[in-house]
Amino acid sequence: MTGTTRSSSDLDKRRRKILFRCWHRGIREMDIVMGQFADRNIDKLTDDELDTLEKILDVDDRDLIRWVTGEIETPSEFDTPLFQSICAYERSQ
Repeated sequence: MTGTTRSSSDLDKRRRKILFRCWHRGIREMDIVMGQFADRNIDKLTDDELDTLEKILDVDDRDLIRWVTGEIETPSEFDTPLFQSICAYERSQ
């Protein structure tokens, strides 16, 4: 997969922005991890989960990919149910 397969036309402005940020990370592997997760789930996330996702999107890709792959331990402030869902989704692909 090389990019989003989801239309953002039915999303509110915040979700459209987050979806875009998920697909434009900087490291292609993180584009795919975050983008595919967002394509599948962006319309189902609560406001609190969107807050958490925005915090995750502020993390540098080099750290984020190491957390997702389990190379290093995820800091407790980011080891949330949402982040665990992102990791579980990635492992299921």
